[in-house]
Amino acid sequence: MKYSSTNKLFFIILSSFVFVITSCSTTKNATNPVKTKTPFLTEVISVTGGDIQGVVNTDGDVEIFAGIPFAAPPVGDLRWKETQDVIPWEGVLATNRFQAMAMQNENSPLFNTLFNMYSHQETSRTYHGPMSEDCLYLNVWKPESVKAGDKVPVLVYVHGGSLMTGQSWYEKYDGENLAKNGIIVVTIAYRTGIFGYFADADLAAESPNGTTGNYGLLDQIKALEWVHNNIEAFGGDAGNVTIAGESAGSSSVNALCASPLTKGFFRRAIGESSSVVQERPPHTFRTMEAALKMGADIKKEFKVSSVEELRKLPAKKLIKTRYSNNSMTVDGYALPESPYEIYKKGLNHEEALMNGFNKREGFGFTFFTKATKKNIADLLRPSFKDRTEEFLEKYPVKNNKAAKALYTDIFSVVCFTYPHDQWTKTVVGQGRPVYEYYFSRENGEIGTNHSGEMIYAYRNVPRNKKYNERDYELEEMMSSYWLNFVKYGNPNGKDTKGNELPLWEESSKCGGLLMEFGDSSGMVEDPFRWTYEYLE
Repeated sequence: MKYSSTNKLFFIILSSFVFVITSCSTTKNATNPVKTKTPFLTEVISVTGGDIQGVVNTDGDVEIFAGIPFAAPPVGDLRWKETQDVIPWEGVLATNRFQAMAMQNENSPLFNTLFNMYSHQETSRTYHGPMSEDCLYLNVWKPESVKAGDKVPVLVYVHGGSLMTGQSWYEKYDGENLAKNGIIVVTIAYRTGIFGYFADADLAAESPNGTTGNYGLLDQIKALEWVHNNIEAFGGDAGNVTIAGESAGSSSVNALCASPLTKGFFRRAIGESSSVVQERPPHTFRTMEAALKMGADIKKEFKVSSVEELRKLPAKKLIKTRYSNNSMTVDGYALPESPYEIYKKGLNHEEALMNGFNKREGFGFTFFTKATKKNIADLLRPSFKDRTEEFLEKYPVKNNKAAKALYTDIFSVVCFTYPHDQWTKTVVGQGRPVYEYYFSRENGEIGTNHSGEMIYAYRNVPRNKKYNERDYELEEMMSSYWLNFVKYGNPNGKDTKGNELPLWEESSKCGGLLMEFGDSSGMVEDPFRWTYEYLE
């Protein structure tokens, strides 16, 4: 989104608003996936690198393998290099704890306090969790009854965080409750920020593939390769993998669908609240020229003249850079062209797509922006250009409150809803099935703001007074649609209790209607479509 006056604020909030540090108090055993102090152990499984042994959940019906290394630690000389093969280990590796998240800036205590007042969030196992450049680990949740050779469908989840923050073990997309219902869930980590998306011509020159600027994306690709090569040892079906992600994770899913390096690693895709399929994506994507310019600026910032000097700086110093390394780029390797160009040629990999957005995506991002009746035209002009006045004549604002509400809606449109509309139309135009949703359920926490849908889709709605029976009904519905899509490529069918779900129509068969998940559910018109013609 080209809002010049708020661009920096947008990316700062995008990288921190909802994704990771959401608590003012540290939880004990934060990296332990099972609350029991001495959980039962799984059988030993052999994977690339050696043997591993996980733990069984408290209910005894899910096995958890936390912190499996899928690549060599990207440290020392491997900082800003393509993801390398995992280093083998001796003996049986205990995969009973989540491993360190990627290097990233933590939010201040003041931010955490303000966020908690807003979201009513109480605790998170991610708060003050371990952090390291040695971060390339993934987690597997599988039904306890599933054994090697069973061919169970697989979901691989890519976390969000504006490519600057986040981790693979946040409670909101914990895989235990989906695994209880017949699939294997894998959550993956990747390098973020300056470690994941820094670009430099010297790095491209030293690379055997001529790549720079997409190290985090290459980590995701390596994780998918690991899943492809190893998931059958857990009882998974390497030929029935669905990739999913939210926010920057969804942008990443979009890029993974476009990358020639992922062909054969998955069949379907789920994208929540972000896409980079447009000719000029509003965020999480940039030109190589812009990436190299920022790389040069970073070297000046740290007063170094070479990448080798930069490699010698401590990680904790590098993450303090004032530049936001939060965008993928066309590197000629992971992405030989932009996703837009690749999709236009029909070279994207998803056989079916489920994607969508929330009602108030833009609220957190525009919270600190002053929008008034007087300046609303200037705020909208970067998006509507010479049609701004025409738009405001048709949809005038009567006061400052209305101006702020309009600005927030248009921010949602430009950064989230319209990109999904374009992703849907592009894949529909290829003759592939697409199911698009609109999340509108408010609750006592994040509600319909950015990321609010996750606890419903991944079956992790808390059992407390902030939620009621409708929330639990919606969790059952949404997670059942997600489960069906992972299993069959079609969200329709029965829920986990055996009840028939309301028909979620394919976009091509219903004139572009969306499935609304709210106080009620059913097929509805896109509530933001009235704005799209001004963007097109």
